Amino acid sequence: MNKYSDKIVITTGDANGIGAEIVIKALNNIRTNLERFVIVSNKKVIEANGVLSSNIELIDLPYDGEINEGKDTAAAGDFSFRQLETACKLKPYRIVTAPISKHAMHMADHKFNGQTEVLEYFLSTSDNDKAEMLFVNKDFRVLLLTRHLPLKNIQITKELLVSKVKRLQKFFTECTKIKHPRIALCALNPHAGEDGVLGEEEIQVLNPGARELQAIGIDISGAQSADVLLSRAVQYSINNIAQPYDCYVAMYHDQALIPVKAAGSDTTINMTIGLDIIRTSPAHGTAFDIAGGNTASAESMKSAILTALNL
Repeated sequence: MNKYSDKIVITTGDANGIGAEIVIKALNNIRTNLERFVIVSNKKVIEANGVLSSNIELIDLPYDGEINEGKDTAAAGDFSFRQLETACKLKPYRIVTAPISKHAMHMADHKFNGQTEVLEYFLSTSDNDKAEMLFVNKDFRVLLLTRHLPLKNIQITKELLVSKVKRLQKFFTECTKIKHPRIALCALNPHAGEDGVLGEEEIQVLNPGARELQAIGIDISGAQSADVLLSRAVQYSINNIAQPYDCYVAMYHDQALIPVKAAGSDTTINMTIGLDIIRTSPAHGTAFDIAGGNTASAESMKSAILTALNL
């Protein structure tokens, strides 16, 4: 057991965004189990965004760049990357990340499409270790089948569906009290393809994949019209009605993110599952437009920290 194996390591993300601000606000509000938390950041970045009310360990990384609120800079992008690298190398119990700028990270020549991909790069130990994005708003959960891809590049295969849903099932079985989750499969095409009139992915890929998963005991539906399925899920969430499914599988980024954020952007979090270490984060971005103004809501960050603590 290493020094950090029972710790929750928190990064502050892009130095020019709201990350440090919301980390400070969330931790000052939580005030419990503070001995479990470790912050990976820089003292200058922390001090520019507020004062921690408790003496939480800070791993102070070098940051020679200026703090330019609301600006993409290579220095901030490199700092974001090094925080993630450090967090992974510590091998903690959980990782909580504040938002980064993908553009800034690319400016620093770290060519990743997001934090999920960085975590997979550092934490994957075999071909079976793949990071999956699971968005959670209370009991409204959505798994992304594809992540940060242009829509024109999205390709859905049966193998992709089967492998990702198996990882989702493993997460529920090993990390939650829900041992036999009910899973709903969103269609790719309008009206679930209308029996091939509006697309054949449901007939050729999604439903055969669902049947293969059902054959090994996973409770997943066939492909259903995503607009109906997810609009109902939003209404259930808003009206505090229990979801009929424990998780929905969405085909692409916005199919998942629009409904789950509509149900409550301040309470939605992003989870990285499928790796040895679970990561949670707020579901919003760097909010460059309000950075430095001390007006950012820390509710999503607080939810991310509490989920990491209690999962």
